Amino acid sequence: MDETSTIFPDQPVWEGEGTHRIPFLTYTSEDIYRKELERFFYKGHWCYVGLEAEVPNPGDYKRTVVGERSVILSRDADGGLNVIENVCAHRGMRFCRERHGNRKDFVCPYHQWSYTLKGDLQGVPFRRGVKQDGQVHGGMPADFKTTDHGLTKLKVATRGGVVFASFDADVEPLEDFLGPTILGYFDRLFNGRKLKILGYNRQRIPGNWKLMQENIKDPYHPGLLHTWFVTFGLWRADNKSQLRMDDKHRHAAMISTRGAAGKAEQVTQVSSFKEEMKLNDPGFIDIVPEPWWGGPTAVMTTIFPSVILQQQVNSVSTRHIQPTGHGSFDFVWTHFGFDDDSEEMTKRRLTQANLFGPAGFVSADDGEVIEFSQQAFESKPFHRTVAELGGREVENTEHMVTETLIRGMYRYWRDVMEA
Repeated sequence: MDETSTIFPDQPVWEGEGTHRIPFLTYTSEDIYRKELERFFYKGHWCYVGLEAEVPNPGDYKRTVVGERSVILSRDADGGLNVIENVCAHRGMRFCRERHGNRKDFVCPYHQWSYTLKGDLQGVPFRRGVKQDGQVHGGMPADFKTTDHGLTKLKVATRGGVVFASFDADVEPLEDFLGPTILGYFDRLFNGRKLKILGYNRQRIPGNWKLMQENIKDPYHPGLLHTWFVTFGLWRADNKSQLRMDDKHRHAAMISTRGAAGKAEQVTQVSSFKEEMKLNDPGFIDIVPEPWWGGPTAVMTTIFPSVILQQQVNSVSTRHIQPTGHGSFDFVWTHFGFDDDSEEMTKRRLTQANLFGPAGFVSADDGEVIEFSQQAFESKPFHRTVAELGGREVENTEHMVTETLIRGMYRYWRDVMEA
């Protein structure tokens, strides 16, 4: 494409039928972003909303989002899980402001309409009017029914303690949505053991939401960008690795086994490799193999469009992508362990969690490069990226020197957005 072009297209211009050249416009167009919300977050897809361990008791709730729409995950008095939209049926107010809590019902502060934890309307002040001078004034019409004015209820699916929701009542079963390949990696991490919440990080990253999906479908950069990974052998090009996708190429898993640290032919010419870098606290890489690993020391799974499932050595977390416009998203990390973890393992998970999150020794790099990329996209929306490492095809591989997973995601993106 002409570097000096002053043409600003309304639609992304792809070079042929492939997805190895990604138009900058896919990251900068507000119209495209609004279409993505409808087609990926509000229809046809399951979105992550939380972990069952975040709402263990009746009355517990958590406020979160699906796309840009505020929702509440709650556990009702019967122990059931519900996801309801945080929009009052009366005047549309976003009534729940707390991130977490416990209550018997939800009450909108504006006019005090009250709802059960399942989202059913149970109370309307002055529904029958008010008596004055021997007469009844006002009130709702005689045909007003509370059953017609509940909160919007989302379809809910759970597996292994993870909760997904969808505004689309006709969405396919969660297991079909994930597909057998990705389901295997999902069940590897969430294998039925009771989860224990260890803490949260959250940040706002000034970049398009897809860039974080790309980042965790991109095994090319970890051994180049991240000094920690390449120097201490946690993730680098000479590690044994595999890349896997579902049949539609929307979800993916990057699988790697830790190799040797220090010098090696593959890394000595990499500028991020710091041979002199030493740790004052070796606990950051005090790695203890766990029986459920089955070999790999790291598996990063992207569930399109909303969540990343992280196992990096003994640190495990979910990373929730929450779009806030075409050029920014909130990124929420939920660090967890397992109920049967020893005190030593819990401490190890928390220590290694310092590699991740907004100020993580590794993940701070990702937020920064996403911000700088978005700045360039905004200044040059007629241009495109190149994703041709490993060829131009979309296929699973037994190595990480490829951008096949990114090409796969955009193959699916084009199928849905151009339908």
